[in-house]
Amino acid sequence: MLASVFHAHSCREAGNRNNKATMKIEKRIFGQMPDGEKVHIFRLTNKNGMIADITNYGCIVTSLKIPGRSGEVSDVVLGFETLEEYLGDHPYFGAVVGRYANRIAGARFELDGRVYNLAANNGNNHLHGGERGLDKRLWDYEIVQSAEGSEMLLLSYLSPDGEEGYPGNLAVQVIFDLNNDNELRIIFRAETDKATPVNLAHHGYFNLTGGREPVTGHELRVNASRYTEVNEELIPTGRLLAVEGTAMDFRDMKPVGRDISDVAGGYDHNYVIDDTGGKLNKAAVLYDPSSGRQLEVLTTQPGVQLYTGNFLDGSIAGKDDIVYGKHWGLCLETQHFPDSPNQASFPDVILRPGEEYLETAIYRFSVR
Repeated sequence: MLASVFHAHSCREAGNRNNKATMKIEKRIFGQMPDGEKVHIFRLTNKNGMIADITNYGCIVTSLKIPGRSGEVSDVVLGFETLEEYLGDHPYFGAVVGRYANRIAGARFELDGRVYNLAANNGNNHLHGGERGLDKRLWDYEIVQSAEGSEMLLLSYLSPDGEEGYPGNLAVQVIFDLNNDNELRIIFRAETDKATPVNLAHHGYFNLTGGREPVTGHELRVNASRYTEVNEELIPTGRLLAVEGTAMDFRDMKPVGRDISDVAGGYDHNYVIDDTGGKLNKAAVLYDPSSGRQLEVLTTQPGVQLYTGNFLDGSIAGKDDIVYGKHWGLCLETQHFPDSPNQASFPDVILRPGEEYLETAIYRFSVR
């Protein structure tokens, strides 16, 4: 399964790939697992001074350093400095989550006449793959070259049949590619030997101020005229509601905090991206007026989860001893819709033998 990394890389590319990265990927030991197995961290650097640090534990982007308007380089993602902190309890900082990102109602689904029971690790529901999802696994690693000759980080994991209750042996690859257009490209691939739901997402918490202020002062645009209505447990009702005339409307740039008090608990909602159809589309734009940093998010997926760090409560201190209070980070998780295995009207998430799961997310940074 998943024999060719190069096919995946070229399948849904967009933009100019002649602007190759000039630096080699650096590797060092990050720590070790409780059983003694070594964990590595990889540094991807481009010619503009952008640096991405990624570990093969959970495919976590531990650091993303971006220049601002004044030239100052700051780390724009929440996270930790040590592996030990990531091995502890934290809210999925920077990880790849799955097998199924987001929530599955009642921690169960029916597929081909059989009911599968999953871990109820979010109240009555299943969240981000269960007790030990992909974010808590040690992945194999390989440094590979694209057709253009730049180095990419390839992380792979074989999730065995029955792991966390899911059917099928699922072979997963995640490719990280940093280019000189200040794009961190993440390509998700998977194949299975038994029908199974798959929904992979990058769960980065962004703060374009470098963690100095909450994200409520950021400005955001989301390319979505509808969102999936949810109940009090944040499970979709099946209805797609219009954002027009509501606090959910981000079709034009506005401060994240402007209407947040009108949304019970804060934003934690899946937006239905306009103009999808499996091609690469711009899902969102995030801008910090103080530093001038801007983030554009592109995806082949039909949805993006906007989460404004509502459950951060000041109990976690991250890098540089910054205390992560409420709304200290903002997630833009490109994904399929929550609870799709139980929602027949939502886009299909079932991967079957002989098919390939292939999705792309691009995080493009600039200054203005």
